[in-house]
Formats: sequence, structure tokens, C-alpha cells
Amino acid sequence: MERYDIAVIGTGPAGISAAITAKIRNKNVILFGSSSVSNKVSTAHGILNYPGLPSVSGTELAERLTGHLASLQISVTKAQVSTVYSMGSYFGIQTGSGMFEASAVILACGVAPSQLLSGEEDFLGRGVSYCATCDGQFYRGKEVIVAGYNEEAINDTIYLSELADKVTFLPAGKDRARIADEASEKFKDHSNIMIIADEIPSSISGSLKAEALNTDKNEYRADGIFIIRDAVAPDRLVPGLKTDNRHAAVDRLMRTNIPGLFAAGDMTGAPYQYIKAAGEGNVAAISAVNYLAGI
Repeated sequence: MERYDIAVIGTGPAGISAAITAKIRNKNVILFGSSSVSNKVSTAHGILNYPGLPSVSGTELAERLTGHLASLQISVTKAQVSTVYSMGSYFGIQTGSGMFEASAVILACGVAPSQLLSGEEDFLGRGVSYCATCDGQFYRGKEVIVAGYNEEAINDTIYLSELADKVTFLPAGKDRARIADEASEKFKDHSNIMIIADEIPSSISGSLKAEALNTDKNEYRADGIFIIRDAVAPDRLVPGLKTDNRHAAVDRLMRTNIPGLFAAGDMTGAPYQYIKAAGEGNVAAISAVNYLAGI
């Protein structure tokens, strides 16, 4: 198995900045994330404080960022990362497409939700999953529910519909109206997908397994529940990672408590600014390069 020098997880300003810096420093880099850049960037109406790009729109900034990646021949690996394991001298990166290895890792996954669904933590791994590609095979011929907070959830739901007999999709989060509209269009040819667009997911309940997703109006039962968000809590992504109020705890060099693991951007805490994220990504990459050099 190929072992990369540095794995960067996340394609927002922090992750892209880190990947660019690492590539310029002649490191073998793998970048995980969405090829269209983070949704937070691409949907921004206007960004006023990014140096050199006054009043740039989110769409324009996303195009500039992806163009910079292309100019350095940095490709994006779209496999969803579910867990990062510290193996001592390297890291194992678990995705729906298999395992990857890297000598250093930079987390730039965005901010995790401040409030989980009630009961979510209790049933995680016992009927609740964050990765359709990783766990979808367990629900072949069964019924599943997807609480979708982003566009990726729409594609995951289509994938699950190819395995499960029935999929119930509930748009969630602040962009739920837009997600519902996009889902309605994409699900037209999938008769076993049902959209519940006018209810808000609130809690998870069950007995021996997670079997019910409750909303503000009704209860929906299934064999498994998938919660697809832009980010998960850092300490769930990396076992043993020290956190501070649900953010990755780092020093000024973006180092975490795990040697070789760095973090940058929104997941390290406020302010949640694009320019702050880009700067931290640059620092994290330089620190990762120095770590590999034994400095």
C-alpha cells in the first residue's frame, strides 16, 4: 500500500491551503474532500475580508481555490473519511473506499454540530452511522432512514436505495429547504426513496438498536439510521484526540496531542473566518513538513 507523506482531510480554505503548501514543499499529498470545495464557501453571497479579493463571492473564491489546486496537479480524493487511527509511525485512514496510509495528517474538516440529535451518541455504532459507503452493505434488503444535512447526503441516499428496500430521506439543518428541492429533482427515478420535507429531525430512540428517528411531528422506524453532515466531532474522527469544547485542541503550530496529527480551520475554534482558516492550513502544513523532517 502506498504511504503518503501528508494526508489532508477537508477541502475548505484550510485544507486547500495546507495541500498547496505541502505540495510546494515537495511532499506526496493526498487531499480528501469534495471536489467542489466546502459548501460553506461555495454558497457564501459575498466575502469582504479576503486579502487581494475584495467583495469576492463564494462561487468565485471556490473557483480560485480549485484552480490553484489544478495548477499544482493536486487532485481531490472524494472518499469519505470515517476514522483516522494513529499507528505510531504512521496513520491509517479509514474510508468507504478502503484504507489509506500517511506519515502525517492534517484535519481541516470544519466545525462539528454544536448540538447532536437527542440519543445520537447512545446509538452510534448500534444502528446509527455517519458513513453510507462504509455501512450501507449491512442494510441490503432492509429499510433505512437518512437525516441529510448537505448535498452529499443526497448522493448517499441514492447509493443506499440501490441496497435497501426502502429509504426515507429527511432534509435537516439550516439548508434543509434547498436540500429538499435538490433531493426532489434527483430522486425522481428512484421509487423506493421517500422524502419527508416538512418535518425536522429531533431525536433517536429504540431498544436494542437504533430503530426510530423522531421529528417535530412524527416517528419513523427503520433498521438503520444514517446521519450525513459536513463534519463529525473531532474526537470521534480520531480516537484519543484531545478536544476543547468540541473543537480540536491545538497549539500555535497547529499541533494536536497526537504526534504527527495537525488541525486547522473551523475545527480548531472561532473565529470561523476564511482567511483565518487559510492561514492555519499554511501553518499546519509547514509544521507537518517539519515533523517529517524530525525538526
